[in-house]
Amino acid sequence: MKSIIKTMLSSIILLLFTLQMNTLFAQEKPGKTPFPVGGIKSIMKNIKYPVEAKKQGIEGKVVLKAVVDENGKVIKTEVLESNDGLLSKAAADAIMKTRFEPAEKDGKKVKADVTIPVMFKLDGVKKKKE
Repeated sequence: MKSIIKTMLSSIILLLFTLQMNTLFAQEKPGKTPFPVGGIKSIMKNIKYPVEAKKQGIEGKVVLKAVVDENGKVIKTEVLESNDGLLSKAAADAIMKTRFEPAEKDGKKVKADVTIPVMFKLDGVKKKKE
């Protein structure tokens, strides 16, 4: 259990740092880009490492484009980059469950895209050979 938590935390910490750096990709170039309500912890609690991916030692990065509406709800995700379908689904599911502060442009809430990388890394588990 301790190993699972450590694995999740290391993966999520990297995700959150890169999320903050990648919010610059908002579609409408709003003054304020979408950001998760509750910060990085809100995304972390939604990420579930797929059991089958763990068994197979699959790691990787999934880059998603999320469309966040004027109310802060993610209405669509699109996988931009991924090395595994199981990881793609887990990342998309986590982002869909996350609530965001909506983007703003000229003081009004607007729908915008945000690019979010999600890292999946296993610690102390036999890794799949490429």
